[in-house]
Amino acid sequence: MTTSIEGAPAGLVVADEQAAAVHFLVDEELYPLPAIYGAAYVFIDRCYVFLDRPEPARVRVVLTAKTDAAAPEALRALIGEFANELLSCAFRHQIAQDNRVLVETATMQALAGAMGQPSLDDLAKFDFSDQGFDDPLGIAMSWEEKHGRKSPKPESEGAP
Repeated sequence: MTTSIEGAPAGLVVADEQAAAVHFLVDEELYPLPAIYGAAYVFIDRCYVFLDRPEPARVRVVLTAKTDAAAPEALRALIGEFANELLSCAFRHQIAQDNRVLVETATMQALAGAMGQPSLDDLAKFDFSDQGFDDPLGIAMSWEEKHGRKSPKPESEGAP
């Protein structure tokens, strides 16, 4: 016997109390597939998870309790916890996408640093004659160039 869950959108969430399962549809435009997989993975220790694609851009998630009988309140809690985990996974996925360049750059710098110092052969092959960089503001100068060398103080006459 299938029934709708109180508080859940009609037509999206259906509970089957005899099978101790809940079925619901997830829109891939709101929740990307990696987020759906992540949320499903978190729940595999608590219930059986089945994913299906009944129509394009929609994923049907079926959560079946591992015990034979599950109360309607337990099924409602299961669907609520899955919805919260799905939202959390979608947000983490978005953060990872937004920071992908930063993570890749930091990883490349760490790997380049782990390679160690260049060898003498590498330095011999390097062309040092090129101008290092353009400095239109004149910022890159030594302390002496910027402030001048300090001359030694003249010794005062009559010092004890």
